[in-house]
Amino acid sequence: MKNTTPTPSTASSIRPFRIDAPQTELDELRARLAGARWPDQPRGTGWERGVPLDELRRLAERWRAHDWRRHEARLNEWPQFITEIDGQAIHFAERRSPEPDALPLLLLHGWPSSFVEFARVADALADPRAHGGDPADAFHVLIPSLPGFGFSGPYLEPAWAAQRTARAFVELMRRRGFARYGAHGGDVGAGVAGNLSALDPDRVVGVHVVTDPRTAVAFASFSGDPAANPALSEEERARVVAHKQRSKDGGAYLDIQTTRPQTLAYALSDSPVGQLAWIAEKFKEWTDPAAPSLDEAVDLDQLLTNVTVYWLTRSGASSAHVLYDNMHAREWGAPGPAPVGFAVFGADSFVRKLLDPGHRIAHWTEFDRGGHFPAMEAPERLTADVRAFFRGLR
Repeated sequence: MKNTTPTPSTASSIRPFRIDAPQTELDELRARLAGARWPDQPRGTGWERGVPLDELRRLAERWRAHDWRRHEARLNEWPQFITEIDGQAIHFAERRSPEPDALPLLLLHGWPSSFVEFARVADALADPRAHGGDPADAFHVLIPSLPGFGFSGPYLEPAWAAQRTARAFVELMRRRGFARYGAHGGDVGAGVAGNLSALDPDRVVGVHVVTDPRTAVAFASFSGDPAANPALSEEERARVVAHKQRSKDGGAYLDIQTTRPQTLAYALSDSPVGQLAWIAEKFKEWTDPAAPSLDEAVDLDQLLTNVTVYWLTRSGASSAHVLYDNMHAREWGAPGPAPVGFAVFGADSFVRKLLDPGHRIAHWTEFDRGGHFPAMEAPERLTADVRAFFRGLR
């Protein structure tokens, strides 16, 4: 890839960036996939022990045939740039709207995602007129790669937790000349978005975040004591307990990444099959449970493009360190004055009763389908909700 590391003499500059993976690395990736050493799997076991052997073999073969150059060219249709902020390379894609009064909007991904997550929503948000929408809802879309993810690397200095990342994006929006802007985020990106309003109260007009019933945030206030959550019915309490257990069962990845990221880094950097399994498991567990297969939950080519970005940039290792830094952060920030909107995908009735029992959040939307990656799973619904939230904040 070109222009990945700003030099000190251009530390405050913003320079064009273009993805251009070396062919030798693509050839090596395919060779490693073809020569993978596969483990055995106990008979009669499935996803409850991790990604099944047959499923990962299928995904690896699909990845080996994946046309990276075609998807690389699609990504390069977006103007992309790189700059240096606080000593860290920051990569971002930008989709300017043809509408002169468009509102600037940051789209912030999480883990195990990348800026690729927003490939199916960026154009519709930037140019609603061309997608059957109202041009008054247009955005200038800016999609950064979080430090340690994708082309915002290498990640050599620790302590890039949510607040420091938010400060970097405040500076990024200043460099782009935006006097007012909004933010949308999910997962780690939601934490970053949540810090922006307090850090930049005069410019951030609103913060839109997504969550789903499988995330820990939905369970944080649940103690099991009926008196502590009187709004929950007995059936809802039982569902919360079941969800919490499933979340605990699937939380080993976080225990490892927030305690021993460097040990994990060697496997993720050396084995593409290992990196694929690490990401595919979470996409299967966190996408719409009603989807019969991973292929029906998300576009598999988009998922494999995301995995390829992780592999080429060694983001498996660096993003694990980001999660460690977030878990050990000493500063968490505080809510700012900007309005906050929630979109809950795969909604269950208990989610709002846990997160917002007093209905203080003015914009709260629930969707019965979707999951942790709505920009990939339900792009039309997410686009509509982002438009609706910011409509009165322009």
